[in-house]
Amino acid sequence: MSTDTPEQDEPSLEGGYDAETVESRWQRRWIDEDVYAYEADEERDPNTVYSIDTPPPTVSGSLHMGHLYGSTLQDFAARFQRMHDGDVLFPFGYDDNGIASERLTESELDIRHQDYERREFQELCREVCAEYEAEFTEKMQNLGTSIDWNNTYKTIEPRVQRISQLSFLDLYEKGREYRKKAPAIWCPECETAISQVEMEDEERASHFNDIAFELVGDDAPRDEFVISTTRPELIPACVSVFVHPDDEENGDLIGETARIPLFGHEVPIIEDERVDMEKGSGVVMCCTFGDQNDIEWYQAHDLPLRVAIDESATMTDLAGPYEGMSTEEAREAIVEDLDDEGLLRDRWEISHAVQVHERCDTAVEYRVSKQWYVEILDHKEEYLEAGREMDWYPEKMFTRYKHWIEGLEWDWLISRQRDSGIPFPVWYCADCDHEIMAERESLPVDPLSDEPPVSNCPECGGDEFAAEEDVFDTWATSSLTPLINAGWDWDADSEAFTMDNPELYPFDLRPQGHDIISFWLFHTVVKCYEHTGEVPFDATMINGHVLDENREKMSKSRGNVVEPDEVLSEYPVDAVRFWAASAAVGDDFPYQEKDLTAGEKLLRKLWNASKLVDTLAPAHPDEPADLEAIDRWLLAELDAAVAELTDHLEEYEFAKARDRLRTFFWNTFCDDYLEIAKTREDNPSTQYALRTAHRTFLELWAPFLPHATEEIWQAAYAESEARSVRESQSDSRSPSEVQSTSEDASENASGERSEPRDTDGDLESIHTRDWPDPQGYEADLEAGETAMEVISALRRYKSEHQLPLNEDLESVAVYGAIDGFESAIRNVMHVRELTVLEEPPEITTEVASIDLDYSSVGPKFGSKVGEIDAGIESGEYEIDDDEGVLRVAGEELEDDLFEVELERTYSGAGEMIETESAVLILE
Repeated sequence: MSTDTPEQDEPSLEGGYDAETVESRWQRRWIDEDVYAYEADEERDPNTVYSIDTPPPTVSGSLHMGHLYGSTLQDFAARFQRMHDGDVLFPFGYDDNGIASERLTESELDIRHQDYERREFQELCREVCAEYEAEFTEKMQNLGTSIDWNNTYKTIEPRVQRISQLSFLDLYEKGREYRKKAPAIWCPECETAISQVEMEDEERASHFNDIAFELVGDDAPRDEFVISTTRPELIPACVSVFVHPDDEENGDLIGETARIPLFGHEVPIIEDERVDMEKGSGVVMCCTFGDQNDIEWYQAHDLPLRVAIDESATMTDLAGPYEGMSTEEAREAIVEDLDDEGLLRDRWEISHAVQVHERCDTAVEYRVSKQWYVEILDHKEEYLEAGREMDWYPEKMFTRYKHWIEGLEWDWLISRQRDSGIPFPVWYCADCDHEIMAERESLPVDPLSDEPPVSNCPECGGDEFAAEEDVFDTWATSSLTPLINAGWDWDADSEAFTMDNPELYPFDLRPQGHDIISFWLFHTVVKCYEHTGEVPFDATMINGHVLDENREKMSKSRGNVVEPDEVLSEYPVDAVRFWAASAAVGDDFPYQEKDLTAGEKLLRKLWNASKLVDTLAPAHPDEPADLEAIDRWLLAELDAAVAELTDHLEEYEFAKARDRLRTFFWNTFCDDYLEIAKTREDNPSTQYALRTAHRTFLELWAPFLPHATEEIWQAAYAESEARSVRESQSDSRSPSEVQSTSEDASENASGERSEPRDTDGDLESIHTRDWPDPQGYEADLEAGETAMEVISALRRYKSEHQLPLNEDLESVAVYGAIDGFESAIRNVMHVRELTVLEEPPEITTEVASIDLDYSSVGPKFGSKVGEIDAGIESGEYEIDDDEGVLRVAGEELEDDLFEVELERTYSGAGEMIETESAVLILE
């Protein structure tokens, strides 16, 4: 990042734009003066508050491009809404609760959690996370986001623990939770149960193995049958064999008994329609447990339980000689022994999808254990309807949400076997296993160190209790972020749940990535809907992922990761923000340095244009009684741009807003109007239009380029406004007159709409001003645009002919709609005689050349290509515009085989210049 001037203590337009100095100064001052603080007020009208339910990032990782991109999109929304509507809650959270914190602590301190008591290890987790949180906070603040740093939370802090435990108790009392000993998805690496949402499919190499099973009994229809499996290590856990009832080839096996190879135990052969006859031999073994089908068969047919794999994916004593081996080791050993016994009939390599834990990429297992669940399968339609009530940006993301709900097969498993997390507020009677819940008033509690609320079990009278050792799934807490930020709690006096800030709920916006729709968004809908009966937010904005320049996903293994620190050390933050607005919300998009370079160029353009405006017009010129046509046209165009940008930003179309604003600012204002203004600097009409447009441009750019716009605003306008206010307050008028003047500030002589809203500090920030509204200027926009084209063309003509810009042009004739702008053209470009033509000048249009696509023409016409070329060269051809064909040498060429270049010439006196909307004749 270049610096053109020494560090400045105060905003100034002197010298070049020093991004490093400017950005660090405003980042500090915005925080020091609480510019973005939200003042809670439960009496406030919810319609005047815009609340954002921001995602709490895991503090175990460093800031990556996804954080930078996602948080910047959120900030676009926050900054626009703050100016547009006034009060915005833009909070920040830290997700320091869960397995990621455990792993970070173990890695940082080189320890194992098993070597510590739970409470001691949790304290170590808190200390390590606190260091990372401080670093994360600093980096987020360096991005210049308008977060209210007075409104932060941690997912493990006592207040959040209380809310999380209250949620559990409320759902339990509503009958929406249950504890059950049942098969659960298990991660052997993390040694904890996980939920369906935490699994993903990963393509992995494996083998199909054809294994012979023996039939038992003298009356058996045959000696053996073959089963194909990718998991021979599950053979010791086999409890039955299944055949489809319509399987003619294997139907004779139904009702028979099979002996399990190597292990010798016998199992029944049962019919079931869930068998896939097209897979393998059509005969399948049921093992407890290999997959979801095994679980369904186990429950439907009341099969026995054989546990051959423990919680760490190690073979148990049920595996006999393979006990103590990992599943991978046992797989190879069992295959080798089957081969030695002559029972391995075939083996071949395959690639197939394996379900893995998304956190560690470990293949999951299924184990029977007691776990806590939230019942969700019976409310799938309610959750779908809740999704339909929300506005989705982009709308297509609702389909992902819908498909996830439709594909749900499990209730939400919320218990985890970890050391770090929020404890279940539950004890169990040692005699009858009756559940003893904590009292709401005592939360948060930890059953491992706190006593239960009763001395005797209300069910059996027992006086000994066992503490629940499990903790909540991280998502069981993160799903409560709207309630956490709204201050949801149990009020003992009213015996009801209340909110400290009810004006915030439901939240206006949930911004997040598309990869956690099934994690965070869905679970938030579940929790908040069950607690409040309402959808927790009005709209959700789903951002895509940042890819590398080849549109590949960034990953350390590929070596294509772009580090934000490196980007921010080379480019201004505002340039990075310009890049972040380059793609439509919801789309994955590549990181391209050209967007950063374009952002940096825009900052220089904005800075230099502001310096020029500062020399051409006073800061607050009076509006003249009559605006000249070209100035009124600019302000009318500005009105149209304001209306269009407002619509885009209300629809979270940041890329469209950015591009529309850049085009109008760069091309129309800087390249065209500023050049005109240079020749009219003493004109009151131009001075007023110039300053009005400049102030509005700063306000429109403010959500995108907060540092540069704040610097320019403070240097160009803030001090003079403050001085004007001070003078008005110290004049000799009566108090009622002073009050009236203050109330009329929105219509003062400078054309300002309102004074900045108060903040806790002295800073009258551009970011707390009102968003611009169209001011009702009317003009013939089409005629003004054509007039600007004419002026630009004449300016270019003078430059190409090395004529001074104030050199007179004797005569210019214009064919085009410039009604009302004739005098502007004459005065700006010093035209002595300007004529508006009623009819177009006589222009001859001729074919300059016809270019053939020889790569297609050659194979299609072969030896005729020479004749076609000769016909074109001699002019013996016909172009049929209606049919889109070229007739030459007896052939017809479709329009995709040739391209025609036309040449337009003017045969009259003078020189012709053409623009998009006009024709000029200079004599």
